[in-house]
This record gives sequence, C-alpha cells and structure tokens, in this order.
Amino acid sequence: MKTTSTARVAGSRTARLTSAALVAGLTLAGLAACTGGDTDDKVASPEEYTTREVSDGKTTFVVVDNPGDAPTLSYGADGSITLLSEEVDGKKVAFKDMNGNGELDVWEDWRKSPQERAEALAEDLTMEQIAGLMLFSAHEMAPADGLTDAQKEYLRESHVRAVLNAGPNDVEAQVTWANAMQSYVESLATDDEPYIPVNFSSDPRSTAGSGGYNAEGDDISRWPSNLGLASTFDVATMEQFAAMSSAEYRAIGITTALGPQIDLATEPRWLRVDGTYGEDAELGTELTKAYVEGLQGSTGVDGWGPESVNTMIKHWPGDGPGESGRESHTDPGKYAVYPGGNFEAHLKPFLGSLDSAAVMTSYSIALDGNGEPLLGERVGTAYNTAKMDLLRKDNGYEGVVVTDWGVTRDPDPKMGRAKPWGGENLTVDERHYAILKTGHDMFGGNNEVAPLLAAHEMWQKDYEAGVNDVDADTRFRESGKRILQLAFQPGIYENPYLDLDESRKIVASEDKVKTGYEAQLHSAVLLKNDGSTIAASDAASWKDKTVYIPRWDETTRNGDYKEGPGLSLEAAEQFFGKVVTDEAVEDAEGKVTSYTAPDLTDVDVVLVGMTSPQNGSTHSGPGKDQATGSWYPLSLQYRPYTADGEHVRKVSISGDVLPDGTRENRAYFGNTSQVSNEAALDAFERAVAAVEASGRDIPVVTVLKANNPTVPTEFESRSDAILVGFGISDEALIEVALGLSEPQGRLPIAFPASMDAVEKQLEDVAGDTEPYVDSAGNTYEFGFGLNFTGPITD
Repeated sequence: MKTTSTARVAGSRTARLTSAALVAGLTLAGLAACTGGDTDDKVASPEEYTTREVSDGKTTFVVVDNPGDAPTLSYGADGSITLLSEEVDGKKVAFKDMNGNGELDVWEDWRKSPQERAEALAEDLTMEQIAGLMLFSAHEMAPADGLTDAQKEYLRESHVRAVLNAGPNDVEAQVTWANAMQSYVESLATDDEPYIPVNFSSDPRSTAGSGGYNAEGDDISRWPSNLGLASTFDVATMEQFAAMSSAEYRAIGITTALGPQIDLATEPRWLRVDGTYGEDAELGTELTKAYVEGLQGSTGVDGWGPESVNTMIKHWPGDGPGESGRESHTDPGKYAVYPGGNFEAHLKPFLGSLDSAAVMTSYSIALDGNGEPLLGERVGTAYNTAKMDLLRKDNGYEGVVVTDWGVTRDPDPKMGRAKPWGGENLTVDERHYAILKTGHDMFGGNNEVAPLLAAHEMWQKDYEAGVNDVDADTRFRESGKRILQLAFQPGIYENPYLDLDESRKIVASEDKVKTGYEAQLHSAVLLKNDGSTIAASDAASWKDKTVYIPRWDETTRNGDYKEGPGLSLEAAEQFFGKVVTDEAVEDAEGKVTSYTAPDLTDVDVVLVGMTSPQNGSTHSGPGKDQATGSWYPLSLQYRPYTADGEHVRKVSISGDVLPDGTRENRAYFGNTSQVSNEAALDAFERAVAAVEASGRDIPVVTVLKANNPTVPTEFESRSDAILVGFGISDEALIEVALGLSEPQGRLPIAFPASMDAVEKQLEDVAGDTEPYVDSAGNTYEFGFGLNFTGPITD
C-alpha cells in the first residue's frame, strides 16, 4: 500500500503552502484583521494594541490588532463589550470584557487553556443556556436570506448556539449572515446570561463531483470525495486538503466540520460508500488521523489557531455494515449486521483519532450474525449505553459526543426525517432523557429546548429517588464544559466576526483551486487500457478532433427526472474542436422517448459518461417497496437483477421483533432490483453499436463516475478503456481520459466479479468480495490501478 508517513510528509501543516500569496491569505483566515473599514489616525505601535472599525455592508464591528503573538479580537461596534488591557512581555495587549464586570475573568483570558476557560464559564451559565448549548440546529439552507425571525427565535428562546450551515458557498451571503448572527447573539448577553458566540458547522462542501454534498458552484476549491481522496493513497494530499479547506471554512464562518465520515465501507452496496475512505482499516485510520490533525491545526501555529476547525468523526462505532447495503437514515436500513464477527476492525479509524474535538454516533442497531444485539440492547447508538461506555469508559474519550440528526423525533410516514431506532415507544421528552443517560452531550437537528428541560426534570427526579448518581445540574454542566471548548478552541470567543474582503481573498483562491484540481487528477483510477488507448498526449493534439458523448435520462426514486449527456459538453469543448451527442425525441411532458446516435464519420473518440448503478438516496428508503411492503435487493449492475442465487439469504439477519415474539424477515429472495439509471448502460450500448455500424476503429472510453463499486461485466469487454472518478469533475475526468494527465489513483474498494459475489460476501468484512477479472487479466481488487506503463506497484 502506497502511503506517506505523516512524520515525513514534506507538506506538514506548519511547513506546507509556502507561496507568498497563500501564506498571507491563510494567516488571516477567519480573521477580521484586514485593511478594509475605517482605521484610527494614529500609527499602530508594535508595542500596543490598536482598534479599527470594519463593515461588511450590513454589520459593523471593531477589530483589535494585538501586538506580537496575541490574538486578534473583534466585537460589535454598537454592543456592550469593552476592552481590558494588561502588559504582557513588555507589550500592552487587550482582552474582551464580555460580562462588563471590569475584571478579567478566567473564561475571558485567552492565555488560559480552552478546558480551563470552559470549566470556568460553565459555572456561570444558567441551566437554560446550557440546555441550549446541547442543541444542534436543523439545516439552514439559505444564508442569502439573512438573519431570519425563526433563527432569532431559537437563538433567543432556546439559546441554540450550534448552527448547521447547509447553504451554498456564496462568500458574501455567508459572511454577512454569519456576522449578523454573531452580532445578534452578542446583543442577547445580560448580567445573568453570559455571552456565547455561534459555532457554525457544515457537512462536506468541497466535493467536485455532482454526487457530493453542497457541490454546486465554483466558489470554493474543489476536491475529490472522501473515496477519491482515499484513491490517491497519499497522506500528503489529505494534509493539503485539510489545510486549504479549513482556511476556506473559517473564511465563511465555519468552525466545526461534521466529519470526516470514517465508517469502513465493507458492504459495497451501502449508499454512503462515497463518503468513506474505503474498505481498508489501515488506510482509513491513517487518512483520518491526517485529516483531523490538519483541520484542527493552523499554519505556523503549534496547536489551535485562526485556521483551526473542530472535527467530528462519524459515525461511532461504524455505520458501514448495513444489512444488504440498506441505509440507516430510514427504517429499512436501521440494522447494522456483523455476520463475520468483525466489529473490532470498524473501531480502528475512530480509535486512531480520538483527539478529534467531537464524535457523532450512528443511527444503527448493531446485531451479530444470529440477529441478536451485538452490544447492549436492541436500540440505536443514541440509546445504547454499552456503545457509549465503549467510547467513554473503555477508551477514555472526553470530547463532545453528538447524536446524528433526528433521533428524538416521532417517526415520520414520509420516511427519513426521524430515526428514533429503539426509542419509538418513548415520548420526545423521554427520548432526550434516555439519550442523556447514555452520555451524549448534544442532540442533532433540534431547535427546541423544551424537551431537554423536561429531561432535566426527569433526571433530577430520578436523582432524588436514588436512581442517578449526580444531580441534573451537575450532569448538564458536564456536557456544557465539553461543548464550550468547541468555541474556545478555534478562538471565536476572541474573534467571531469575518472581514468580507479577506474572506473573498481566501475562499477559492487561485492556489487552492489549482491544488484541489490536481488532487482530482491524481485520484482518477484507470482500470482498463487496451492497446494504450489512453496514452500521454498534449492538449494541442486534440484541438482539431471530434468526440461523441452519449446522452441518457433517469427518474430517481424521489421522482426527479434528469436528462443530459453523460459528461459535460461544455467541459469537453475545452479540449476538442467539435463535440457531438445524441438527438432526442421528447413526449409532451418533456421526457425523452428515444435517442439517435450521430453520424460518426468524423468522430475520433467516444467518451461514455456513466454513473455507478443508482439504488436511491439516503432518505428514499431503498430496499423496501413502500407500495407493496416487499423487500428487494440493492444492485451494483445496471440491468434488473433477480436475487435467486445460492448465496441470497432466505431469512434475513435483521428484522424487528414482532408482538408475538417472532422476528420480521427482511429477506428479498426471488425479488428484483430497482436501479434508476439503467439508461446509462443503454447509452453505452448505443455508442458501441454506432461505432460498429460506422465500420471504423473508434476507441470507446467508459468514464465511470462512481459512488459505489460497480460490477463491470455489462460494459468491460466492449470498452477499450475504463476510467473511474470518485467525486471529481467532468473536466478532470476528460483530461485524464485524453492522456493529458497520467492516472495515479488506485481502487480504495474492490469492484465485484458479480452480484453473486456480492451476495456471498459478509457485510462487516473487508476484502472478502471476489473481485472482477477483466479481459486483459487484471484483477479489480483493493489497491489496483493502471498508469501509462501498466499496473501501479508502489
């Protein structure tokens, strides 16, 4: 396995990214210390702090430039915060007096450790404030709308301070929204309720391919998906990604990353494979460690600094082995099964990075190979004391533990919005109490504080009855101390505001965009290359050539209709003199009824863009037909797959315990798959037929945009070359397909020989799927990939 030890990576967090422009930009990431705004007339002295006003056009705030290594401060221009000063090492430095008492309290002193400050402040907060800290907001999708009344309400009434930013990467919208929210919560502070800034979080937003979360637009540097980063087998690339993305995150206000997702992808059908680092525990552990260290580090600083972002490794203790690949966001996939007894391997990436600021737990109910609870009760991780004891007690984790989103909500008939697995029979208040008792600190997706305050009363009542060892206030303050560190560590108590001009310089800066694109190129995996179909070439040699890119359409399980070329025609036009595609006939509703391939007389190469077989989304409940109630197989092939082979289970491992004590059978023997993008294979076959009809020897290159492994049987033998991209752009894929960049990636997860091989493998075991062997004798196993000279061996 080609990996690079973090001890000898030349691009370590403190030594890397040395171009003058980048160093200047990154040093100021997330800071308000810039040249914009009004400044004092006097010349700044290196021996004394100075102040100046900065505005983003909507919010005005004061920036305090401290001398030496002291941190930059910021606070609202119209707020109540004042400054205190002390002489430190002969320099006059400033501190924020955030409670107006004229004294430098421990929690206001940036020289103290985050832990010391958090412990001190937690003692001053009200129970309502601490309960609010324990909430993590639902998704906020529209920063461009500004600070809304609904947001003000949960910030004010429920004391929420952890906000999930799920909006587009529009720098101006992000910065002005974040500053407005920070200004608002600053105004809420009183003598009785100390100030708490907003901790903005985000799911991954830097994935180049369309399959990635929040991947629209070009206003942030674009990188491969996690699976694509794993396909580089290179820690240095991961460290570059962590450094650059953390700087961009801080520049739009994000201080906590809801990731990385480090579940082992030991079940190839699982719908979230593309979010993982693949199937190998060693590779996953090494990449996780590099990401966590990189994101929580800060260039030029030993430890936390102005570019640092809290990480939240997820989903403890591993959510990858859903039975038959079903996804735990919905009832059909709520069980993770371990028929191979391989539970310990799934812990390795987590145990290798327990310095992560936070951990998010899984939805799943873990079962052994006999369908019995693997740890504790037959409940999801949020309600499972044994799983939490494994993390807290057995492995000494002291950071913040957060539930995944929606575990306290009532079951939703629309599916996917509530996941109280194992707690369905409890009330919402009781669910909060049950989760508190396992040792969780925060509740994902909850904007309402009332159920948590009700849980406080339940806890106290049980304490007084001798059931609980500590009183409710002590239990809540325990979580409060941990959660407050998420604000102190990245320094937002000192500097919560963002300078719009500086943020514009940092986000999607030329160096970051270039480095991210290079990572995309390096992640592409060449699986087949008959007769050196893909060979080293130069861009000029393609400028007078013609390419044919077929089109296809798809109706997803959500009912969305999509149609278009398999690869972007606009991207192809950057490389070719002419780009042709199919003619389509549409019905009255605008849906295509037929395609006709173009004349290939002048075509030089065919690029067939395909996505891996699509079984549905995380929230669409694939695996169970909601209309009939029957179960069906998820498939890694395009054509309908009927699960009637010898390795198909006739009795499932998982299933609900029914009122009569028997267990529900979720097996799908004899039923057929429901892949939505079978038309991608139609497009491939149309292209092959057109080439054959032309009588010309036109190379056919299959370009597979993969979220999951794919059974290649249906297209491999008729493809002259096969190129795989994991979450990368069409432009990068085309560049590698033309030989303008030599492929360097390798498979982070095996491609199966057949669906029978998939049925035979065990959900919790890596490397047990029989890999596909192609017509050239190459085996598509973990670690396989080609460059221009043949298999990559080092």
